[in-house]
Amino acid sequence: MTTTLNDPAVRDAAERLERARRTGVPCAPVRDLLPAGDLDAAYAVQSLLTGHRLAEGRRITGWKVGLTSPAVQRQLGVDTPDFGALFDDTAVPDGAELPWGAVLQPKAEAEVALVLEHGLPHERHTVADVIRATAFALPAVEVVGSRIRDWDITAVDTVADNASSGAYVLGTRPVPLRDLDLRTAGMVLERRGDPVSTGAGAACLGHPLHAAVWLADTLVRLGTPLRAGDTVLTGALGPMAAVAPGDVLEARVDGLGSVRAAFGPAPSGGEPR
Repeated sequence: MTTTLNDPAVRDAAERLERARRTGVPCAPVRDLLPAGDLDAAYAVQSLLTGHRLAEGRRITGWKVGLTSPAVQRQLGVDTPDFGALFDDTAVPDGAELPWGAVLQPKAEAEVALVLEHGLPHERHTVADVIRATAFALPAVEVVGSRIRDWDITAVDTVADNASSGAYVLGTRPVPLRDLDLRTAGMVLERRGDPVSTGAGAACLGHPLHAAVWLADTLVRLGTPLRAGDTVLTGALGPMAAVAPGDVLEARVDGLGSVRAAFGPAPSGGEPR
């Protein structure tokens, strides 16, 4: 039976996650509310929460791809990536301070972002389609976060929770794809000059463009194809890095340059989340 946005379990899971976002207090996992392993139900929760954000006046600025690492897929018991929506109020300028607590239980990932010049409306896309549609690439730091306490997540939990999306920071020097070899591009994410994560484009489904093809095909099947102007975060190039109040993380990606994610201090008298 197809899960709908009106299913009581979907509404209950969405309300649990929305309460965590609103109060800043992480919640219990939502997998206990949904059919075991049912990613369709989890995406229904995500869609319901996306509708709430749009009704509040937010705007979708693009999409993120998650679970692009085979090791993470095995850990969560899935064999496919996932996706979530990006919103205008979660875009942070390069080096600008993200208030501590704006993202619950934050961690950071360095990624390649693609900004589209043309939409991708086909049922099945090729890498060439993505290349033609892409205006330029940028380095990015995705600040992932979980509304679910202690990151106690399965694939169902993270999908329902908008693929654990929190905020994102884009670099400011656009680079055409013709000037890049994204598969071999090395990445280092540093805190005060010390590496906290390293990797390369091949860690992202073998190539960041493969992740973009998967996302384009998936969104067309769901009736929400990628549009001109969308930003696509193609997935982590290396392991997630823990962050603490006051941290400044800088990601460098070969050929793309650098981007910085800065975190504000913990609130006076409060415990870091």
